[in-house]
Amino acid sequence: MAESIKNKVAIVGMGCSQFGERWDADASDLIIEAAYEAYEDAGVEPKDIEAAWVGTFNQMTGAALSQPLKLQYKPVSRNENACGTGTDALRNAAFAVAAKVYDLVLVVGFEKLKDTGYGGLGEIGLPPNPVYDVGMTAPGMYALAATRYFAKYGMTPEEGKRMIGMVSVKSHHNGARNPKAHLRREVTLEQVLAAPIIAWPLGLFDCCGVTDGSAAAILCRAEDAKRFRDDYVLIKGMGLSIGPGMGRIRTDYDYTWWDETEYASKEAYAQAGIKNPRKELSQVECHDCFSISEVIAVESLGVCGRGHAREDVEGSAWKQEGEIPINLSGGLKSFGHPIGASGTREAYEVYKQLQGRAEDSTRRLKNPRQGLVHNQGGEPGKFMCAVGIYGLPE
Repeated sequence: MAESIKNKVAIVGMGCSQFGERWDADASDLIIEAAYEAYEDAGVEPKDIEAAWVGTFNQMTGAALSQPLKLQYKPVSRNENACGTGTDALRNAAFAVAAKVYDLVLVVGFEKLKDTGYGGLGEIGLPPNPVYDVGMTAPGMYALAATRYFAKYGMTPEEGKRMIGMVSVKSHHNGARNPKAHLRREVTLEQVLAAPIIAWPLGLFDCCGVTDGSAAAILCRAEDAKRFRDDYVLIKGMGLSIGPGMGRIRTDYDYTWWDETEYASKEAYAQAGIKNPRKELSQVECHDCFSISEVIAVESLGVCGRGHAREDVEGSAWKQEGEIPINLSGGLKSFGHPIGASGTREAYEVYKQLQGRAEDSTRRLKNPRQGLVHNQGGEPGKFMCAVGIYGLPE
Protein backbone atom coordinates (compact mmCIF):
# COMPACT_ATOMS: atom_id res chain seq x y z
CA MET A 1 0.00 0.00 0.00
CA ALA A 2 1.30 3.45 -0.88
CA GLU A 3 2.66 5.52 1.98
CA SER A 4 3.04 9.27 2.46
CA ILE A 5 6.53 10.73 2.27
CA LYS A 6 5.71 12.88 5.30
CA ASN A 7 8.61 13.10 7.80
CA LYS A 8 10.65 10.43 6.01
CA VAL A 9 13.25 12.75 4.42
CA ALA A 10 15.15 15.68 5.92
CA ILE A 11 16.94 18.63 4.36
CA VAL A 12 20.15 19.13 6.32
CA GLY A 13 21.93 21.68 4.16
CA MET A 14 21.09 24.24 1.51
CA GLY A 15 22.89 26.83 -0.56
CA CYS A 16 22.00 29.52 -3.07
CA SER A 17 24.11 31.54 -5.44
CA GLN A 18 23.68 35.24 -5.94
CA PHE A 19 20.91 35.65 -8.52
CA GLY A 20 21.15 38.24 -11.28
CA GLU A 21 22.91 39.03 -14.52
CA ARG A 22 25.99 36.98 -13.65
CA TRP A 23 28.31 37.98 -16.47
CA ASP A 24 31.16 37.32 -13.99
CA ALA A 25 30.37 33.59 -13.84
CA ASP A 26 29.50 30.63 -16.01
CA ALA A 27 27.09 27.81 -15.18
CA SER A 28 29.81 25.82 -13.42
CA ASP A 29 30.62 28.76 -11.16
CA LEU A 30 26.97 29.10 -10.14
CA ILE A 31 26.70 25.38 -9.39
CA ILE A 32 29.85 25.44 -7.27
CA GLU A 33 28.68 28.56 -5.42
CA ALA A 34 25.40 26.94 -4.37
CA ALA A 35 26.70 23.40 -3.77
CA TYR A 36 29.61 24.43 -1.57
CA GLU A 37 27.37 26.61 0.56
CA ALA A 38 25.14 23.55 1.00
CA TYR A 39 28.15 21.36 1.88
CA GLU A 40 29.24 23.84 4.52
CA ASP A 41 25.73 24.25 5.85
CA ALA A 42 25.35 20.49 6.31
CA GLY A 43 28.90 20.01 7.59
CA VAL A 44 29.73 17.47 4.90
CA GLU A 45 32.36 17.08 2.22
CA PRO A 46 31.84 16.37 -1.49
CA LYS A 47 33.05 12.80 -1.03
CA ASP A 48 30.13 12.12 1.35
CA ILE A 49 27.54 12.58 -1.41
CA GLU A 50 26.38 9.23 -2.80
CA ALA A 51 24.17 10.41 -5.66
CA ALA A 52 22.90 13.65 -7.13
CA TRP A 53 20.01 15.13 -9.10
CA VAL A 54 20.39 18.21 -11.29
CA GLY A 55 17.48 20.30 -12.51
CA THR A 56 18.15 22.32 -15.66
CA PHE A 57 16.08 23.36 -18.66
CA ASN A 58 18.84 23.96 -21.19
CA GLN A 59 21.67 21.47 -20.62
CA MET A 60 21.70 17.75 -21.28
CA THR A 61 22.75 14.85 -19.03
CA GLY A 62 24.00 14.73 -15.46
CA ALA A 63 27.45 15.79 -16.66
CA ALA A 64 26.21 19.36 -16.20
CA LEU A 65 26.63 18.72 -12.47
CA SER A 66 29.20 15.94 -12.35
CA GLN A 67 31.85 17.88 -14.23
CA PRO A 68 32.02 21.10 -12.16
CA LEU A 69 31.62 19.29 -8.83
CA LYS A 70 34.01 16.44 -9.74
CA LEU A 71 31.55 13.79 -8.57
CA GLN A 72 33.84 11.04 -9.87
CA TYR A 73 31.50 8.60 -11.61
CA LYS A 74 28.75 8.85 -9.00
CA PRO A 75 25.17 8.59 -10.32
CA VAL A 76 23.71 11.92 -11.42
CA SER A 77 20.17 12.19 -12.81
CA ARG A 78 19.18 15.18 -14.92
CA ASN A 79 15.61 16.41 -14.38
CA GLU A 80 13.67 18.68 -16.73
CA ASN A 81 10.01 19.49 -16.19
CA ALA A 82 9.55 23.01 -17.54
CA CYS A 83 9.46 25.69 -14.83
CA GLY A 84 8.84 23.04 -12.16
CA THR A 85 12.22 21.43 -12.81
CA GLY A 86 13.83 22.38 -9.47
CA THR A 87 10.96 21.11 -7.34
CA ASP A 88 10.66 17.92 -9.39
CA ALA A 89 14.40 17.25 -8.94
CA LEU A 90 13.91 17.55 -5.17
CA ARG A 91 10.92 15.24 -5.41
CA ASN A 92 12.84 12.52 -7.24
CA ALA A 93 15.81 12.73 -4.89
CA ALA A 94 13.52 12.56 -1.87
CA PHE A 95 11.88 9.40 -3.15
CA ALA A 96 15.27 7.73 -3.61
CA VAL A 97 16.27 8.61 -0.05
CA ALA A 98 12.92 7.47 1.35
CA ALA A 99 13.37 4.16 -0.50
CA LYS A 100 16.73 3.75 1.30
CA VAL A 101 18.65 3.46 -1.94
CA TYR A 102 21.03 6.23 -0.78
CA ASP A 103 21.84 7.77 2.60
CA LEU A 104 22.99 11.26 1.56
CA VAL A 105 22.22 12.97 -1.74
CA LEU A 106 22.64 16.33 -3.42
CA VAL A 107 20.10 18.27 -5.48
CA VAL A 108 21.10 21.29 -7.58
CA GLY A 109 18.88 23.43 -9.78
CA PHE A 110 20.54 25.96 -12.07
CA GLU A 111 20.24 27.99 -15.23
CA LYS A 112 22.49 30.45 -17.08
CA LEU A 113 19.89 32.30 -19.13
CA LYS A 114 21.79 35.50 -19.86
CA ASP A 115 24.29 33.61 -22.01
CA THR A 116 21.57 32.45 -24.43
CA GLY A 117 21.76 35.84 -26.14
CA TYR A 118 18.07 36.70 -26.10
CA GLY A 119 15.53 37.97 -23.59
CA GLY A 120 12.91 35.70 -22.09
CA LEU A 121 12.10 32.28 -23.51
CA GLY A 122 11.19 33.35 -27.02
CA GLU A 123 8.02 32.26 -28.77
CA ILE A 124 6.09 29.20 -27.70
CA GLY A 125 5.19 27.16 -30.77
CA LEU A 126 1.54 26.08 -30.58
CA PRO A 127 -0.83 24.62 -33.15
CA PRO A 128 -3.52 26.99 -34.50
CA ASN A 129 -6.35 27.70 -32.08
CA PRO A 130 -9.53 29.83 -32.16
CA VAL A 131 -8.33 31.81 -29.11
CA TYR A 132 -4.60 32.11 -29.64
CA ASP A 133 -2.36 31.51 -32.63
CA VAL A 134 1.13 30.24 -33.42
CA GLY A 135 3.84 32.43 -31.91
CA MET A 136 2.37 32.89 -28.46
CA THR A 137 4.84 34.35 -25.97
CA ALA A 138 4.78 33.79 -22.21
CA PRO A 139 3.77 37.43 -21.50
CA GLY A 140 1.05 37.16 -24.15
CA MET A 141 -0.31 33.96 -22.62
CA TYR A 142 -0.47 35.41 -19.11
CA ALA A 143 -1.91 38.67 -20.45
CA LEU A 144 -4.89 36.63 -21.71
CA ALA A 145 -5.21 35.14 -18.23
CA ALA A 146 -5.22 38.62 -16.69
CA THR A 147 -7.86 40.11 -18.96
CA ARG A 148 -10.08 37.05 -18.58
CA TYR A 149 -9.68 37.21 -14.79
CA PHE A 150 -10.66 40.89 -14.72
CA ALA A 151 -13.77 40.22 -16.81
CA LYS A 152 -14.84 37.09 -14.95
CA TYR A 153 -14.71 38.73 -11.55
CA GLY A 154 -16.27 42.05 -12.50
CA MET A 155 -13.26 44.33 -12.45
CA THR A 156 -12.75 47.21 -14.83
CA PRO A 157 -9.41 47.13 -16.68
CA GLU A 158 -8.18 49.91 -14.41
CA GLU A 159 -9.21 48.05 -11.23
CA GLY A 160 -7.61 44.83 -12.43
CA LYS A 161 -4.36 46.48 -13.43
CA ARG A 162 -4.21 48.22 -10.06
CA MET A 163 -4.68 44.89 -8.25
CA ILE A 164 -1.86 43.11 -10.06
CA GLY A 165 0.24 46.27 -9.71
CA MET A 166 -0.09 46.00 -5.94
CA VAL A 167 1.18 42.42 -6.18
CA SER A 168 4.29 43.69 -8.00
CA VAL A 169 4.86 46.43 -5.41
CA LYS A 170 4.78 43.80 -2.64
CA SER A 171 7.18 41.52 -4.52
CA HIS A 172 9.71 44.30 -5.05
CA HIS A 173 9.43 45.39 -1.41
CA ASN A 174 10.27 41.85 -0.31
CA GLY A 175 13.03 41.39 -2.87
CA ALA A 176 14.69 44.69 -1.96
CA ARG A 177 15.41 43.24 1.50
CA ASN A 178 16.77 39.95 0.19
CA PRO A 179 20.53 40.18 -0.37
CA LYS A 180 20.65 37.38 -2.97
CA ALA A 181 17.77 38.66 -5.09
CA HIS A 182 18.23 39.92 -8.65
CA LEU A 183 15.97 42.98 -8.71
CA ARG A 184 16.58 44.62 -5.34
CA ARG A 185 14.58 47.76 -5.96
CA GLU A 186 11.45 49.11 -4.31
CA VAL A 187 8.83 50.44 -6.73
CA THR A 188 5.68 52.48 -6.20
CA LEU A 189 2.27 51.63 -7.54
CA GLU A 190 2.47 54.73 -9.71
CA GLN A 191 5.69 53.46 -11.26
CA VAL A 192 4.18 50.04 -11.94
CA LEU A 193 1.08 51.51 -13.58
CA ALA A 194 3.12 53.92 -15.73
CA ALA A 195 5.73 51.36 -16.84
CA PRO A 196 6.09 50.33 -20.50
CA ILE A 197 3.61 47.65 -21.54
CA ILE A 198 5.00 44.23 -22.43
CA ALA A 199 1.63 42.57 -23.21
CA TRP A 200 -1.35 44.48 -21.89
CA PRO A 201 -2.14 44.63 -18.99
CA LEU A 202 1.30 43.33 -18.03
CA GLY A 203 3.87 46.08 -17.81
CA LEU A 204 7.59 45.95 -17.21
CA PHE A 205 7.23 45.54 -13.44
CA ASP A 206 4.65 42.76 -13.81
CA CYS A 207 7.12 40.42 -15.54
CA CYS A 208 9.99 38.48 -13.98
CA GLY A 209 13.51 39.18 -15.20
CA VAL A 210 15.86 36.97 -17.18
CA THR A 211 18.14 35.71 -14.44
CA ASP A 212 21.16 33.48 -13.80
CA GLY A 213 21.26 31.46 -10.61
CA SER A 214 21.62 28.16 -8.79
CA ALA A 215 20.35 26.58 -5.57
CA ALA A 216 21.28 23.33 -3.83
CA ALA A 217 19.97 20.98 -1.15
CA ILE A 218 21.40 18.02 0.74
CA LEU A 219 18.94 15.31 1.81
CA CYS A 220 19.09 12.34 4.16
CA ARG A 221 16.56 10.14 5.92
CA ALA A 222 14.83 11.77 8.85
CA GLU A 223 16.24 9.35 11.41
CA ASP A 224 19.77 10.36 10.38
CA ALA A 225 19.21 14.12 10.38
CA LYS A 226 20.53 14.81 13.88
CA ARG A 227 23.93 13.54 12.77
CA PHE A 228 24.19 16.72 10.74
CA ARG A 229 22.25 19.39 12.64
CA ASP A 230 19.46 19.95 15.16
CA ASP A 231 17.52 22.52 13.12
CA TYR A 232 16.86 20.27 10.13
CA VAL A 233 13.77 20.65 7.96
CA LEU A 234 11.48 17.78 6.98
CA ILE A 235 9.68 17.15 3.72
CA LYS A 236 5.97 16.95 4.55
CA GLY A 237 4.47 16.38 1.12
CA MET A 238 5.28 16.43 -2.60
CA GLY A 239 2.76 16.70 -5.42
CA LEU A 240 3.05 16.63 -9.21
CA SER A 241 0.39 16.99 -11.89
CA ILE A 242 0.59 17.18 -15.69
CA GLY A 243 -2.34 18.52 -17.70
CA PRO A 244 -3.74 16.44 -20.59
CA GLY A 245 -3.39 19.30 -23.06
CA MET A 246 -7.09 19.86 -23.78
CA GLY A 247 -6.96 23.57 -23.03
CA ARG A 248 -5.38 24.40 -26.35
CA ILE A 249 -8.29 22.94 -28.30
CA ARG A 250 -11.14 24.16 -26.08
CA THR A 251 -12.76 27.47 -26.95
CA ASP A 252 -14.20 27.69 -23.43
CA TYR A 253 -10.82 27.55 -21.68
CA ASP A 254 -10.95 30.59 -19.37
CA TYR A 255 -7.36 30.80 -18.06
CA THR A 256 -8.39 31.79 -14.51
CA TRP A 257 -7.94 28.44 -12.73
CA TRP A 258 -5.12 25.92 -12.93
CA ASP A 259 -6.40 22.36 -12.56
CA GLU A 260 -2.82 21.11 -12.43
CA THR A 261 -2.10 23.28 -9.40
CA GLU A 262 -5.28 22.07 -7.73
CA TYR A 263 -4.40 18.39 -8.28
CA ALA A 264 -0.72 18.72 -7.30
CA SER A 265 -1.55 20.67 -4.14
CA LYS A 266 -4.23 18.18 -3.12
CA GLU A 267 -1.68 15.38 -3.38
CA ALA A 268 0.83 17.32 -1.28
CA TYR A 269 -1.81 18.38 1.27
CA ALA A 270 -2.99 14.78 1.68
CA GLN A 271 0.57 13.61 2.35
CA ALA A 272 1.21 16.45 4.80
CA GLY A 273 -2.16 16.08 6.53
CA ILE A 274 -3.16 19.66 5.73
CA LYS A 275 -6.89 20.37 5.81
CA ASN A 276 -6.88 24.18 5.79
CA PRO A 277 -3.81 25.48 3.94
CA ARG A 278 -4.51 29.13 4.73
CA LYS A 279 -4.40 28.40 8.45
CA GLU A 280 -1.81 25.61 8.53
CA LEU A 281 0.85 27.12 6.26
CA SER A 282 3.20 29.82 7.55
CA GLN A 283 4.16 31.03 4.07
CA VAL A 284 3.79 30.27 0.36
CA GLU A 285 6.45 30.64 -2.32
CA CYS A 286 4.43 30.41 -5.52
CA HIS A 287 5.24 30.66 -9.20
CA ASP A 288 4.80 34.37 -9.94
CA CYS A 289 6.53 34.62 -13.30
CA PHE A 290 3.98 37.40 -13.88
CA SER A 291 1.97 39.30 -11.30
CA ILE A 292 -1.29 37.73 -12.47
CA SER A 293 0.17 34.25 -12.02
CA GLU A 294 0.56 34.88 -8.28
CA VAL A 295 -3.13 35.70 -8.10
CA ILE A 296 -4.23 32.58 -9.98
CA ALA A 297 -1.73 30.32 -8.20
CA VAL A 298 -2.82 31.34 -4.69
CA GLU A 299 -6.47 30.74 -5.57
CA SER A 300 -5.74 27.41 -7.31
CA LEU A 301 -3.76 26.28 -4.24
CA GLY A 302 -6.87 26.77 -2.12
CA VAL A 303 -5.15 29.42 -0.01
CA CYS A 304 -7.67 32.02 -1.20
CA GLY A 305 -11.20 31.58 -2.51
CA ARG A 306 -11.88 31.84 -6.23
CA GLY A 307 -12.18 35.46 -7.25
CA HIS A 308 -11.24 36.75 -3.79
CA ALA A 309 -7.59 37.58 -4.39
CA ARG A 310 -8.41 41.26 -4.74
CA GLU A 311 -9.67 41.35 -1.15
CA ASP A 312 -6.44 39.74 0.05
CA VAL A 313 -4.18 41.99 -2.01
CA GLU A 314 -5.91 45.22 -1.06
CA GLY A 315 -6.22 44.04 2.56
CA SER A 316 -2.48 43.23 2.84
CA ALA A 317 -3.14 39.58 3.73
CA TRP A 318 -0.19 38.44 1.59
CA LYS A 319 2.39 40.78 3.10
CA GLN A 320 4.93 39.68 5.70
CA GLU A 321 2.76 40.85 8.58
CA GLY A 322 -0.43 39.55 6.94
CA GLU A 323 -2.48 36.42 7.44
CA ILE A 324 -0.58 34.32 4.89
CA PRO A 325 2.72 35.76 3.53
CA ILE A 326 3.12 35.10 -0.19
CA ASN A 327 6.55 35.24 -1.87
CA LEU A 328 8.35 36.76 1.08
CA SER A 329 11.59 36.14 -0.81
CA GLY A 330 10.55 38.57 -3.54
CA GLY A 331 9.31 35.70 -5.67
CA LEU A 332 10.29 34.98 -9.22
CA LYS A 333 9.26 38.54 -9.97
CA SER A 334 12.02 40.15 -7.88
CA PHE A 335 14.35 37.34 -6.82
CA GLY A 336 14.57 36.04 -10.39
CA HIS A 337 13.60 32.98 -12.41
CA PRO A 338 16.48 30.81 -13.70
CA ILE A 339 14.14 28.05 -14.81
CA GLY A 340 15.83 24.97 -13.36
CA ALA A 341 16.80 26.75 -10.15
CA SER A 342 13.52 28.35 -9.10
CA GLY A 343 11.90 25.45 -7.23
CA THR A 344 15.08 24.66 -5.31
CA ARG A 345 15.58 28.35 -4.55
CA GLU A 346 12.02 28.63 -3.22
CA ALA A 347 12.74 25.66 -0.95
CA TYR A 348 15.86 27.54 0.22
CA GLU A 349 13.66 30.46 1.30
CA VAL A 350 11.30 28.22 3.27
CA TYR A 351 14.24 26.32 4.81
CA LYS A 352 15.90 29.51 6.01
CA GLN A 353 12.65 30.94 7.37
CA LEU A 354 11.85 27.76 9.29
CA GLN A 355 15.30 27.88 10.89
CA GLY A 356 15.01 31.60 11.70
CA ARG A 357 18.08 32.24 9.54
CA ALA A 358 16.76 34.41 6.70
CA GLU A 359 19.64 36.71 5.78
CA ASP A 360 17.96 40.01 6.69
CA SER A 361 16.45 39.89 10.18
CA THR A 362 13.74 42.39 9.21
CA ARG A 363 12.11 39.85 6.90
CA ARG A 364 12.09 36.84 9.24
CA LEU A 365 8.77 35.27 10.08
CA LYS A 366 7.78 34.75 13.70
CA ASN A 367 7.57 31.08 14.67
CA PRO A 368 6.91 29.55 11.24
CA ARG A 369 6.00 25.86 11.20
CA GLN A 370 5.69 24.86 7.55
CA GLY A 371 5.79 26.44 4.12
CA LEU A 372 4.71 25.57 0.60
CA VAL A 373 6.62 25.82 -2.69
CA HIS A 374 4.72 25.92 -5.98
CA ASN A 375 5.97 25.86 -9.57
CA GLN A 376 4.12 25.56 -12.82
CA GLY A 377 5.02 25.73 -16.46
CA GLY A 378 3.77 24.93 -19.93
CA GLU A 379 0.82 26.29 -21.86
CA PRO A 380 -2.94 26.62 -21.18
CA GLY A 381 -4.51 23.27 -20.37
CA LYS A 382 -1.15 21.59 -20.79
CA PHE A 383 0.52 22.92 -17.68
CA MET A 384 2.66 20.96 -15.30
CA CYS A 385 2.67 21.78 -11.60
CA ALA A 386 4.99 20.70 -8.80
CA VAL A 387 4.29 21.40 -5.13
CA GLY A 388 6.52 20.80 -2.12
CA ILE A 389 5.65 21.28 1.55
CA TYR A 390 8.46 21.63 4.07
CA GLY A 391 8.19 21.87 7.84
CA LEU A 392 9.76 21.48 11.24
CA PRO A 393 9.74 18.24 13.25
CA GLU A 394 6.52 17.74 15.16
